[in-house]
Amino acid sequence: MSKTIVITGASSGIGANAAVRLAKDGWNVAVVGRNPQRTKAVAATVGGTAFLADYDRLDDVRALATDLLATYPTIDVLANNAGGLLAKRGISADGHERTLQHNHLAPFLLTNLLLDRLEKSSARVISTASLANRFSAIRLDDLEWKKRLWFGGWRAYGTSKLETILFIRELAKRTRLEAYSFHPGYVSTAFGTDSSLVRLGNFVSGGRLGISADEGATPLVHLAEVAEVDAPNGTYFDGLKPDGSMHPLAKDDALASALWAATSELVGLTH
Repeated sequence: MSKTIVITGASSGIGANAAVRLAKDGWNVAVVGRNPQRTKAVAATVGGTAFLADYDRLDDVRALATDLLATYPTIDVLANNAGGLLAKRGISADGHERTLQHNHLAPFLLTNLLLDRLEKSSARVISTASLANRFSAIRLDDLEWKKRLWFGGWRAYGTSKLETILFIRELAKRTRLEAYSFHPGYVSTAFGTDSSLVRLGNFVSGGRLGISADEGATPLVHLAEVAEVDAPNGTYFDGLKPDGSMHPLAKDDALASALWAATSELVGLTH
């Protein structure tokens, strides 16, 4: 019987490439994306099922969880891969800073809404983080970035990726799940195309800045398929290498617990 993986952000980039590779290996792939045409096209290519969700709306995340639970009696792997860099500070439909919502609040909510099914399935959760976590400036009293300058969104992006690492560590601690986060490398995709720094880098490099999306998908595919991960539960990987470079706060258990509580309140969860 084939295993089932849910991949968010699967309509392009490393998510789409991971979907193709896993489908070739016999996986049943739930392709989650925001763009209807691209999401349906990837699903058709891999013989999977398309699910549409815009992480700018937490109600979309709740509806996505409902649909996934109705469709799959077992979910073997959840890959939280959606998210990105926003050059200008914006507010989501739910009133949250959009980088925080897209990269942290939405995957946190989705994982928790699927938690019972994931635990019954002895599932593995994989979240796409980033080396940019080293440049974070996490403040529990200002998760929404109302009190600080934006600086092109890079500090907020790095902070959201530190939040990803902390979330995964705390998830591994609180549940019976295996949970890992990883840095895919700097991938040459549509990532950060509204950032002047990214556009400059792509111009200078002639569009050759970064590794391919297929290379970037390798850690996700590996962590999904390997029978036993050769690293402690909750580990952050740099590519395939465990214990990637992290901000010192990434191993702060008290911060991870406090962030979990603060995030639960922001998304309306009571646990």
